[in-house]
Amino acid sequence: MSDKPPIDIDLQGAVLVITINRPERRNAVNRAVSQAIAEALDTLDASAELRVGIITGAGGNFCSGMDLHAFASGERPELEGRGFAGVTERQPRKPLIAAVEGFALAGGCELALACDLIVAAQSASFGLPEVQRGLVAGSGGLVRLQQRIPSGIALELALTGARFSAADGHRWGLVNRLVPAGGALGAALDLAGEIAANAPLAVTASKEIMRQAPGWPLAEVWDRQRPLADAVIGSQDALEGARAFAEKRLPVWQGR
Repeated sequence: MSDKPPIDIDLQGAVLVITINRPERRNAVNRAVSQAIAEALDTLDASAELRVGIITGAGGNFCSGMDLHAFASGERPELEGRGFAGVTERQPRKPLIAAVEGFALAGGCELALACDLIVAAQSASFGLPEVQRGLVAGSGGLVRLQQRIPSGIALELALTGARFSAADGHRWGLVNRLVPAGGALGAALDLAGEIAANAPLAVTASKEIMRQAPGWPLAEVWDRQRPLADAVIGSQDALEGARAFAEKRLPVWQGR
């Protein structure tokens, strides 16, 4: 049994980079990977200095899904209350970006879908092939894919198990930024930097509103949004933003 950690953690300023470190298995997820990612995401949310997370994979692939060898031995990668890879059922409050090279298949595609934004290399490949293996994409793939791309296309992909390219994902609106092979992490760091430059309370509240609002009854939208928005408007950062604009300088955010 290898002593190599299942993930690598890299702090780059306000950005936490999580790299699944199992290239020999195309970064397939076992229980150890799920536990390590869950712990890293808890660190992301708990830290006042960290503002954005990135998940990527080592060795030229994002993630090939569940480790079938571990599954055949009776191990399940899902964590109670957290789901597959420690994130599919409970996402962090702070923004999370998937930096995708190579394969993002099955659970790997579901992991990417659990992230808020996706940056992908032109050579990357996505798919939910579970039906081809007698399984169901039950870690969010069937729920989220139809929310992120046209529903008819999502249904066809789910029923056939066919792969789709990063270029198609970009055309459908799933992939935010499409970059040359080898450039996904760098482009994700650039995007994370753009996000991290903004007021952290405002960013977190904006993510929460956009993720929750589709499930709000129309008659309750404003009442449900109001306390989230008011908490930001009443913050010290809101005053700092106004002062910085008036004084023609960059704001210094405090996260309060």
